Amino acid sequence: MRLTFGRYIPLNSPVHKMDPRFKLLMIILLIIAIFFPVGYTGYLFLSATIFSLYLLARLRWTMLFRLLLPAMIIFVVILIINIFLMKLTGEMTTGLLANQGDYSQYYHEVANHGYSGYLPGPYVDILTEKGPEILKVTGLGHFYHWKAFWFSEKALYSALLMAWRIFLMITLTTIITGTTQPLEITLGLEDLLSPLKLIGIPVYILSTIISIALRMIPTLMDEAGRIMKAQASRGIDIKNGSFKDKGKGLVSLIIPLLVSSFQKAEDLAYAMDARGYDPHAARTRFHQFSFSVVDLIIFAVGTSMGVLMIVYSQVYPTTNALMHLPYIDVLTAY
Repeated sequence: MRLTFGRYIPLNSPVHKMDPRFKLLMIILLIIAIFFPVGYTGYLFLSATIFSLYLLARLRWTMLFRLLLPAMIIFVVILIINIFLMKLTGEMTTGLLANQGDYSQYYHEVANHGYSGYLPGPYVDILTEKGPEILKVTGLGHFYHWKAFWFSEKALYSALLMAWRIFLMITLTTIITGTTQPLEITLGLEDLLSPLKLIGIPVYILSTIISIALRMIPTLMDEAGRIMKAQASRGIDIKNGSFKDKGKGLVSLIIPLLVSSFQKAEDLAYAMDARGYDPHAARTRFHQFSFSVVDLIIFAVGTSMGVLMIVYSQVYPTTNALMHLPYIDVLTAY
């Protein structure tokens, strides 16, 4: 089956017919909103908006499910990193590890010199030799500590959030590339960046570079598939075997792919030069953009949600608890 990520899919949907300038501006704003700390409730609203936009574009849901695989791999990698890096810090660290003070309500020792417990954070009450004290700690939630490993809710929630952010960003990229032709992306970017011409920035060249880069994504993915089949016919199995064998197989894929990429870039440069392409020449347009009422409605809904989430990220810690999930949010690293 041919891969469809990054490739234009001709369909008759409102998103396909949308003015590319409005579409690009809306997608960029939603991508920016993804990286603001809006809490799990905010990401629920963002996800609903993005998936509604995907549904409106009439793209296949099977393609969206396939995009979950790289997000799951990222989740596992980040979780492993968090297990080592997200650990107890603050005034309580020395006392817990040295058994100074009464921490029995927050942790207990288990087999093999490990600790298991619950630290909600950011403050805990303990009983020391000097009397009751309030200490500031890093909230881990339910945790298990053994040697250098810190298995905790904080590590899990933070990895899940980061993977979901990346998945939403990939989904938005799929929407823009699947519903907009490369030429329209180039012209739309040129219009959006046109104010930069006043300071001497070559906007047309920048938009052309971005358009070619987006267009090369499906081409390189197809090329990688052909190389994998060619290497498999020679007895090289990238998917199975030991970690060392997979590493060698990956090298046999990356090197030919890099060589092929440079070759395709050179062929494209020669083809453009043979056709007399001059990036600095004055040009007119055959296609003139226009927008409709439907475009304005989609644009207004998408940008309003993006702006709302950016504003919400600045006020959500002080809003009513019903508006967010305080227990999970306090245990999540943004």
